[in-house]
Amino acid sequence: MALYTTQAHVTGGRAGHGETSDGLLKVDLAMPKELGGPGGATNPEQLFAIGYAACFESAIRFVARKQKLSLTDAGVTSTVSLLPDGEGFKLGVALAAETKGLDQAAAEALVSEAHKICPYSNAIRGNVDVALSVKAA
Repeated sequence: MALYTTQAHVTGGRAGHGETSDGLLKVDLAMPKELGGPGGATNPEQLFAIGYAACFESAIRFVARKQKLSLTDAGVTSTVSLLPDGEGFKLGVALAAETKGLDQAAAEALVSEAHKICPYSNAIRGNVDVALSVKAA
């Protein structure tokens, strides 16, 4: 049984409009200038980057609470790249976590455990290369 389910509808693909069924998220979409588009609106890679960063930081905090670690703050920067793949395309991801309250070894172990439970990580494991890094402060 699902803990939560959401739904979104898009028309016009990468040059269209999308919104969630509850109306809380409404976005215009545009091809980025780097891909020959007009830019000026969000794109699927940006939406994926924000979603993954938010989910991964939540996983970090969840694991820290479960392990009773002294994490005082955390942040995640997600870099998502659109890459060529034969005649198609694929994604590449780099997640850079920052933690406060832990030494480097504890922060690295925490990020490794978070990667095991994060729903985004689990959804793309084996399909998308994900590079992890962490900086403890």
